[in-house]
Amino acid sequence: MLLLLLLAPLFLRPPGAGGAQTPNATSEGCQIIHPPWEGGIRYRGLTRDQVKAINFLPVDYEIEYVCRGEREVVGPKVRKCLANGSWTDMDTPSRCVRICSKSYLTLENGKVFLTGGDLPALDGARVDFRCDPDFHLVGSSRSICSQGQWSTPKPHCQVNRTPHSERRAVYIGALFPMSGGWPGGQACQPAVEMALEDVNSRRDILPDYELKLIHHDSKCDPGQATKYLYELLYNDPIKIILMPGCSSVSTLVAEAARMWNLIVLSYGSSSPALSNRQRFPTFFRTHPSATLHNPTRVKLFEKWGWKKIATIQQTTEVFTSTLDDLEERVKEAGIEITFRQSFFSDPAVPVKNLKRQDARIIVGLFYETEARKVFCEVYKERLFGKKYVWFLIGWYADNWFKIYDPSINCTVDEMTEAVEGHITTEIVMLNPANTRSISNMTSQEFVEKLTKRLKRHPEETGGFQEAPLAYDAIWALALALNKTSGGGGRSGVRLEDFNYNNQTITDQIYRAMNSSSFEGVSGHVVFDASGSRMAWTLIEQLQGGSYKKIGYYDSTKDDLSWSKTDKWIGGSPPADQTLVIKTFRFLSQKLFISVSVLSSLGIVLAVVCLSFNIYNSHVRYIQNSQPNLNNLTAVGCSLALAAVFPLGLDGYHIGRNQFPFVCQARLWLLGLGFSLGYGSMFTKIWWVHTVFTKKEEKKEWRKTLEPWKLYATVGLLVGMDVLTLAIWQIVDPLHRTIETFAKEEPKEDIDVSILPQLEHCSSRKMNTWLGEGPLSIADVSTEKINDHRAVGMAIYNVAVLCLITAPVTMILSSQQDAAFAFASLAIVFSSYITLVVLFVPKMRRLITRGEWQSEAQDTMKTGSSTNNNEEEKSRLLEKENRELEKIIAEKEERVSELRHQLQSRQQLRSRRHPPTPPEPSGGLPRGPPEPPDRLSCDGSRVHLLYK
Repeated sequence: MLLLLLLAPLFLRPPGAGGAQTPNATSEGCQIIHPPWEGGIRYRGLTRDQVKAINFLPVDYEIEYVCRGEREVVGPKVRKCLANGSWTDMDTPSRCVRICSKSYLTLENGKVFLTGGDLPALDGARVDFRCDPDFHLVGSSRSICSQGQWSTPKPHCQVNRTPHSERRAVYIGALFPMSGGWPGGQACQPAVEMALEDVNSRRDILPDYELKLIHHDSKCDPGQATKYLYELLYNDPIKIILMPGCSSVSTLVAEAARMWNLIVLSYGSSSPALSNRQRFPTFFRTHPSATLHNPTRVKLFEKWGWKKIATIQQTTEVFTSTLDDLEERVKEAGIEITFRQSFFSDPAVPVKNLKRQDARIIVGLFYETEARKVFCEVYKERLFGKKYVWFLIGWYADNWFKIYDPSINCTVDEMTEAVEGHITTEIVMLNPANTRSISNMTSQEFVEKLTKRLKRHPEETGGFQEAPLAYDAIWALALALNKTSGGGGRSGVRLEDFNYNNQTITDQIYRAMNSSSFEGVSGHVVFDASGSRMAWTLIEQLQGGSYKKIGYYDSTKDDLSWSKTDKWIGGSPPADQTLVIKTFRFLSQKLFISVSVLSSLGIVLAVVCLSFNIYNSHVRYIQNSQPNLNNLTAVGCSLALAAVFPLGLDGYHIGRNQFPFVCQARLWLLGLGFSLGYGSMFTKIWWVHTVFTKKEEKKEWRKTLEPWKLYATVGLLVGMDVLTLAIWQIVDPLHRTIETFAKEEPKEDIDVSILPQLEHCSSRKMNTWLGEGPLSIADVSTEKINDHRAVGMAIYNVAVLCLITAPVTMILSSQQDAAFAFASLAIVFSSYITLVVLFVPKMRRLITRGEWQSEAQDTMKTGSSTNNNEEEKSRLLEKENRELEKIIAEKEERVSELRHQLQSRQQLRSRRHPPTPPEPSGGLPRGPPEPPDRLSCDGSRVHLLYK
C-alpha cells in the first residue's frame, strides 16, 4: 500500500487544537484533518494529487500521524473516520513534541530512574543516575529534559581503580610518519597521547593496567619502517599491539604481525588491499578503506550526468587497488574510464597526455607531495578552469597547495588558480552531530583540546583531519583489552601473560576488536568483516581558496545529502568531453539554382533541336545526316542535363533514406544520357572510319552505308551501358557515405567543437566501375553522312572538357561547391557544345539559305554541308570543269577534221602509187596513232574530276 507523507507549514496548524480540527458531520464521510506542526499525516492508498483534490474521506478510513526529526507524537497516533462524520478521540489533540536523547535512559555499569514523564523522555522529564557497586559516578547525578536537550552532560560510572603505583603496564608499538608522502604523525601522535591520558584516567576501563606508547618515525617509508619494526619486535618490553600509519607501512607491518600473533590497528591506512583477510588476518583500522570514496565518486558522476572520466595515479599499491575498484564500479554504472595515466615521481608526461586526450573529468590519486607536482604541471598545461573538474583525496592539509615545495617551480598564486573548484571526497573523520563520545567529549571539544597541544597551526599540521581516527583507535584498543581482561578483576585473562607465542590471548583480543561498537569523536566506531571502519563520506569543494562542505553520502543506504552550495566557474558543471556538434556541409543554394537554370535552358534547347529534326526529317539534307541518330543525341543531352538536378541534391533537401535513390538517379541519368548522346555520335565516326580504311578494291563501299548498322551499333553501346549499370546497382550499389573532416573550434568561447561532414554517393569499387577507354575518330567523308565533321568536332570538344574536369572533380571532391560546379558545368557545356555544333548549322542552312531538296542533292556530291568555303570551292571546280569540257569538245572537232583531211590525202597518194608490202622490220601502224592532245585532255579531265 502506498504511504504518502504530507507536511504542512506552521500557519496550517489550527489554533487551540494542537493539530486536531473538529469537522462538521456529513454523510460524505470525515473532513480532512490538517497535520500538526513539524509533522504530517499518512493517507493510505492516496497520492498527493488525490489528497489535494478531495475534502472528505470515507467512513472507516484511517489516518496516521507522523513527526519529523527527533520528535514523537503525543496523543492519538491513529484516527478513524466514524459513521457520524467525526474522527475518533477528537477530544485529545495530537502533537509532535521534541524528545531528548534516548542515550540518557541507559547507563553502563549503573541504572537510570525516569520521573515526570514516560518513554520517550519529553519536556519536563527528569532522570537520576546511580552506579553499581565498585563503581562511582563521574558527572551530574540528575538531568532534566527541556526543549529536546538534557540540562547536563551524561555521566558515566567509573570503576574504583587500583592505585597508580600498583597498575601493570601494557605496551603499544606505534609508527608515526612525521614526514614523507603523508606526514600524518604530526597530529596523530598528539591525539594518541591525549587518548592514552584519557583512558588511563578512567577507573572503569582497564583499572589494573596502564597503556604506554613506544613509537618511531616511519617517514611513510617501508624501508625505514622495516628497521623500526625489527626494533619493536626484538627489543623489550613485549608489545601487545602494533599501530602503523600510512598504507605502505601498514602492509609491511600487517604481513609480519601474523607471524608474531600480534593485532595490528591502523589509524591512517586506506589501501583497499588491506581488506584482504587471508593476507592480513589480524588487521583492523579506524580509517575506512579508500574504496569507500568510490561509491561517492560514482554517485556524483551520476548526479552530474558524466559518462566519461579519466584518471591519473601515483604508482603505489594503495592507489592502484583503489583505481581497480573504481573501474569495476563505474563499469557497473555504465560509466567509462577513457584514459588512465600513472607516474612514479614525475607527472609531467601523464598530465600532457590528459591534455592531449581532451580529458575533462579527472580523478587524481596521489599523496600530498605529489599533488603539488601534479597541479604545477596542470597549471602549465592549462588543464583547469570551467571546462575541467578534478576529484582529489580529502585527507590533504587544508592549505596543501600553499605550502612551499622546492621540487616545483610554480608560485602560490599559480597553484591557487590551478586547484580552484576541485572536488574532494573525504571520510567523515569528525562527528558532525557534536554529541558526546565515550570519552565524554564532543568533537568540537576534542578539536579545541588537540589544537592546544599542537606546535603549529592545524592547517599546517599533517594528519590533523585523521587525528580523531587515531584518538578513537586507542579507545577501540582500550575497550577490547578491557573486555579481554574481564573489566578489572572479574573473569578474564591476564594481559601481562601475553607473549608472541600466546595465540589464545590474541584470539580473544581479535574477537573483542571485531565486536567493537561505540561512539567516538569521529562518529560511530564499528568494523566490518574485513576489519575496516564503516563511515560516511564528506564531499567538499575548494571555493575561493578554502574548502566548503557541499554534501554527505552514506554508501550503506545510498543516501546523498546535498546542501546545494556547489559553485562552478562556468556557472554549471562542465561536460565530460568536448561537445562535438556534427554539421553537414551543404551545397550553396545560389550555385545550385544558377546551374539548374542553365541546365533547364539546355533541356529547352535540346527539345527545340529534337523538334526541328523531327519536323524536317523529310528534307533530303536532314536525311543525309542520319536524323534518328541525331534525335538520340538530343535525347541523351536532355538526360545528361537532367542529371544536374539530382547531382545537386543533398541532405539540405532530402533525408538519409532517400539518398540512395538520388544516387541511383544521378548514375542512370548521366550514364544513359552520355550513352545515347555520345554513343550515337561515336557510332557515326566509327563506321565512317571503318569504311574508309578498306582496301582499294572495296572503295565502292564508301558510296553506301546501311543505316541498320548504325542503329545496331548504338543499341549495342546503350545495351552494354545498361547492363553495366544494372550489374553495378545489384552487386555494388551506390549508397550514402559520410566524409569526416578535422574538428573546427568555434570563434565563441564555448566548450564545443564543430565536426564537419560531407555526404557522398559511393560504392566499394567505385574506380573500377568508372573505367573509361579512348575513342578513335577519323576525318573522312561518305555520301551517307554529311555532318561527320560537326560530330567529330563535338566529340573532340567534349572529350577534352571531360579529361580536364574528371581529375579536377576528383581532387576537389571534399569541396562540395567546387566539385559540383566543375561536374555540373562540364555536363552543361558538353551538352551545349553538342547541340550547337550538331543542330545550329542545319537550322541556319535551311532557314537562311532556303536550300531544300535540290540543294541537298548537290550538297551530297560535295561531301560537306557545314563548311561554306568547301562548298564554294566545289562550285568553282565544277564551273572550271565545264569550261574545260567545252575546250576539249572544240579540240576533238579539230582532230576529227584533221583525220578526215589525212585520209583524203592518203587516198590520193594510193591512186598515184600502188601500195607496197610492209617491211619486215616495221612499217606504218594499221591504224592512225592517237593524237597526243586527246590523251592529255583525258588525263586532265580525270585529274580535275577527282581533285
